[in-house]
Amino acid sequence: MGAAVGHTLTEQKLSVTAVTAGRSERTVARARAAGIAPVATLEALIGGSDVVLSIVPPGSALEVAGQIAAAMRAARRAPTFVDANAISPATARRVAETIEDAGGRYVDGGIVGGPPTIGRETSLYLSGPGGEQLVDPLTTPELRVVWIGGDPTAASSLKMAYAAWSKGSTALLLAIRALAQHQGVEAALLEQWRRSQPDVLARSNAAARVSARAWRWSDEMDEIARTFEDAGLPGGAAAAAARLYERMASYKDVDDPPPLDDVLAAVLSPPQAASA
Repeated sequence: MGAAVGHTLTEQKLSVTAVTAGRSERTVARARAAGIAPVATLEALIGGSDVVLSIVPPGSALEVAGQIAAAMRAARRAPTFVDANAISPATARRVAETIEDAGGRYVDGGIVGGPPTIGRETSLYLSGPGGEQLVDPLTTPELRVVWIGGDPTAASSLKMAYAAWSKGSTALLLAIRALAQHQGVEAALLEQWRRSQPDVLARSNAAARVSARAWRWSDEMDEIARTFEDAGLPGGAAAAAARLYERMASYKDVDDPPPLDDVLAAVLSPPQAASA
């Protein structure tokens, strides 16, 4: 996602940089192909940037914010920081406090859709003071940028609500297919879906495509669970989806989706307890 967002911005002649030292060859190659220029340190990145975009796995969002805040202090410069990660409003507030304590301006963000590319639009929602000023600079033919008001965590709230369905329903479909297979009624279930809900059948057949991304969706579903609970709603469904996606972690970043039956076998295998 980060490389794709960077690419759509460089296509609009914006200068985009990233610290690629210590990253995998695959990540470095993606950045190079996207036209993202490497810099050696976060201090150098801060020193040459007007806006910093954080697009990382949700479980790393707070750690990355801490590193950026430290770099702001070291560089004695505080650009606008946009957290575009799939995090709960509670986590977003912690990120905002971290950045603002270093003198930076925090803008909340939430990305909805797949990586922006030609022929497919991705939405970047922004909220909080100053977010409205970034709409025009960050908008591209592939990236739709929308400011949804001054609430400093509204964009994160919207992302949590949207992903609760898109990722939660995929997890539920995988769990249902695994259950039916385990109980020996999968063929009958698929025939009934074919007759009464062909769209559900199609979605379940395609569910294995999420395998490469499931490792980071587990953290996202935990953030969604916290969002529900903070609103006084049960978060158990999202937490269950997080545990299911954890069982698919072995497929991290695979180039081709595995057969659905392999994914269902992984879903049906409880995680191994750590040895003493």
